[in-house]
Amino acid sequence: MFSKSYYTLVAGFREYALDAETKGFSLEDILEEVSESLSGADWKRVELLYTYYDCENLASRHGGSSAHNSLGRLTSEQISEQFKNPVLLPEAIAKVIRAYAAPDGEDAEGVDLDKPFAVTLFEAYYSLCATSSSRFVREWAEADRTLRNVIAALVARDRSVVVEQVTVGGGEIVEQLQRSSAADFGLRGELSYIDSLIAAMDEQNMLEKERKIDLIRWSVASELSTFDYFTLDAVMAYLVKVNIVARWAKLDAKRGKEMFDKLMSELDGKDLIKEI
Repeated sequence: MFSKSYYTLVAGFREYALDAETKGFSLEDILEEVSESLSGADWKRVELLYTYYDCENLASRHGGSSAHNSLGRLTSEQISEQFKNPVLLPEAIAKVIRAYAAPDGEDAEGVDLDKPFAVTLFEAYYSLCATSSSRFVREWAEADRTLRNVIAALVARDRSVVVEQVTVGGGEIVEQLQRSSAADFGLRGELSYIDSLIAAMDEQNMLEKERKIDLIRWSVASELSTFDYFTLDAVMAYLVKVNIVARWAKLDAKRGKEMFDKLMSELDGKDLIKEI
């Protein structure tokens, strides 16, 4: 996976970012460059990373909302079409859609229809990521699921909602979230960011709260790619950060510029060259 083409791609990220500073940040241009540089199999792994946002849009549409996250690879019209014929989605996710559409059908076997649609959908997504041949996809998906579960548990506890209703998947941390009454759910020794996350959730300014959470997400991506330089995993970590920049470019221009500058700083390249 370590190849000249990926070296060229990763080494060129800073140039793409600099160009974006004058022409306007474009996630689509970056993804086009990445798709042209990666092998077909590796691009499929990248697409799985973005399937999360397609699931987010599916859950939103199923819940009656027209909200659409543009980070998803499927258009709003395509999302609507998937409920009729989910041919553009991975089979594990398509099966969930068919199961909820026909509870007595064959696809409903093995699908827990007692859970909310969104929970079952994301459980299918994270299970799919867990089988990926990409180390980054597997570890990022697990870290992302954990972070989102802790956030959901904190919100649920604040609203006196049963935590079991909002957490996705299982495992020791989920069990801890469901049974612990401690302020940090007893996770201080498990998650390095737990105190920062609790502080972020107490933030009254919604934009500032989201910014602090995204900085935690950014930090996690960096940790997962600490020793990756010109591999697919390095590309994946970069795209996670690009997604955050793209989100903030739309949410808040000032914060978006701050995130962009942070990305630029990390792409300085001096430390990477030392590792060659």
